[in-house]
Amino acid sequence: MSSQTVARRYASALADVIIERGEEAEVKSEVTSWENMLLTNASLLQAFSNPTVAYEQKVKVLDELITRTKIRATTANFLRVLLRNQRIAELPQVNAKLAQVLDERSGVISAQVTSARPMPDATKLALEEKLRELTRKKVRLSFSTDESLLGGLVTRIGSTIYDGSVRNQLLRIGEELAG
Repeated sequence: MSSQTVARRYASALADVIIERGEEAEVKSEVTSWENMLLTNASLLQAFSNPTVAYEQKVKVLDELITRTKIRATTANFLRVLLRNQRIAELPQVNAKLAQVLDERSGVISAQVTSARPMPDATKLALEEKLRELTRKKVRLSFSTDESLLGGLVTRIGSTIYDGSVRNQLLRIGEELAG
């Protein structure tokens, strides 16, 4: 089973619980903090991932960290499940999928917009409105710049790419002229 499939299953299960309890924002924040802690502390991640470290020792370390971080019971139980199933090293993938699942369930989609130059706020708002009309969903935009586009912009929503860059238009013209 692929790690993406596993991550989606854990994320979906956690989403079911936290939506039912109304803890989406809090648990998502705590899981993100734990992800950051694991990613910035290689020895901790190694200890949790290492099969030669006894499970009981891992539980003691996890329980101590849970006590120190004072996280919600829902988050603590989720981390214990990940540890028991030897999946705690996959927390970053699970957290990314959790964000997607929560967005899907609340009718939000993410769009990445790349432009040649930084966009004015008015243009960002107009683009957000246009994408909302196009998708009939609330849109969360993230922006980046890439000078190689020359002008225009490229928008990615899931696996769909809307390429309105000058670079792409020049490539198309070149292909048409080449026959």
